[in-house]
Amino acid sequence: MTPSPKSPITKAIFPVAGLGTRFLPATKAQPKEMLPVVDKPLIQYAVEEAYAAGVREMIFVTGRHKRPIEDHFDMTFELEVALEQAGKQELLDVVRSVKPDDMECIYVRQAQALGLGHAVLCGQRLVGNEPFAVLLADDLMVGETPILKQMVEQFADWRASILAVQEVPAEHTRRYGIVAGTQVNDQLMDVNRIVEKPAPEVAPSRLGVAGRYILTPGVFHEIANQPRGVGGEIQLTDGIAGLLRREKVFAYRYDGKRYDCGSKEGFLQANVELALAHPQLGPGFREFLQGLSL
Repeated sequence: MTPSPKSPITKAIFPVAGLGTRFLPATKAQPKEMLPVVDKPLIQYAVEEAYAAGVREMIFVTGRHKRPIEDHFDMTFELEVALEQAGKQELLDVVRSVKPDDMECIYVRQAQALGLGHAVLCGQRLVGNEPFAVLLADDLMVGETPILKQMVEQFADWRASILAVQEVPAEHTRRYGIVAGTQVNDQLMDVNRIVEKPAPEVAPSRLGVAGRYILTPGVFHEIANQPRGVGGEIQLTDGIAGLLRREKVFAYRYDGKRYDCGSKEGFLQANVELALAHPQLGPGFREFLQGLSL
């Protein structure tokens, strides 16, 4: 991971306390965020994206069954010694690159699964009075310029909350926070309304919020003082709706592709497409796929 210049966003929250029930039995004893896409776990893709955007403090909101995430970003002394003694420098570099020296990993427990808004609120003391990013590792997002870096550049211009959005099929509006507002340019919308998981017939648009956010610290007050929303959970979308009454919020159509790795279909799609793009594995894997009788 290549260091970037000083970023206006230096802290990111990764809500990773979910149970991963859609991937049972694979997630019975391991976090869904540790499921590998090609050769890296989902959480590492998200952390690398944040690092590329200039974030250096990674705040993981975890549950009691998420210890493997902490282990993944910790030093593995025995492994490093074994690789060093075996002269496997390339593999040693791979292991050490998981956590660069200037990156700090902090862990806070979400004792109860009370929703995404509550998970973000768990990071309030660590974030303090600074703007921060939120990355959902379920959404593996790939772009020529990393998606969060694109959003940080927008934040540097507007100094307001930025939500990554994409157009979704009408029948899928129940899966997303949906935004509406006034177009600023081809990629940016000045949001005036956001609704959590509306039915297609009442959705204000088809622009759904993807799993990347840059938020101002004012959102913490909104989350802490709102009633429970859809599903009886403390929704981040409701906190952002409250923030809209006091601050500008923008929706940004990012350049890139999102894989919904919270679903088995999206997870398989990510594995196939990223394997094809892999510099070492790609050519042989492509040849294998072309030989299949489909």
